[in-house]
Amino acid sequence: MIDRVRAVLVTAEDTMLVIRRTKPGIPAYWVLPGGGVEASDASREAALHREIHEEIAGKADIVRLLHTVESDTGRQIVYLARITTWSFEDRTGPEFSAEGRGEYALEEVPLTVEGIDGIDLKPEEIAHVLRDAIRAGDLRAEAWPSR
Repeated sequence: MIDRVRAVLVTAEDTMLVIRRTKPGIPAYWVLPGGGVEASDASREAALHREIHEEIAGKADIVRLLHTVESDTGRQIVYLARITTWSFEDRTGPEFSAEGRGEYALEEVPLTVEGIDGIDLKPEEIAHVLRDAIRAGDLRAEAWPSR
């Protein structure tokens, strides 16, 4: 089973960073930044920090585990994190130069139900979890543990 880590990266402006994927022949969709846990990663959290650095040249403070999505092909472990710096131009992930992978575009989306509804976030289970957490107030900064 493959473990993948992803993050709801919340900015100081109460937006979240998502990656719009565009591939030939299919409608655009959005994913949370992240990727596979490698054998060389010391932990899932270390893998997430590495992936954030590769995908958006970013630095984030992981707040807590948000949700886990299980499927036949693996598990996606989703964290809530504060993103402090990022630069999509300085990304270094190997997927960006691979042929046939399509386009990746970093976007900021309001961390609201309407913001989530305005994109086709994959997997859909994460979109449902985010909507529920937003309605419950669980994603507001004051609900997070202090640093």
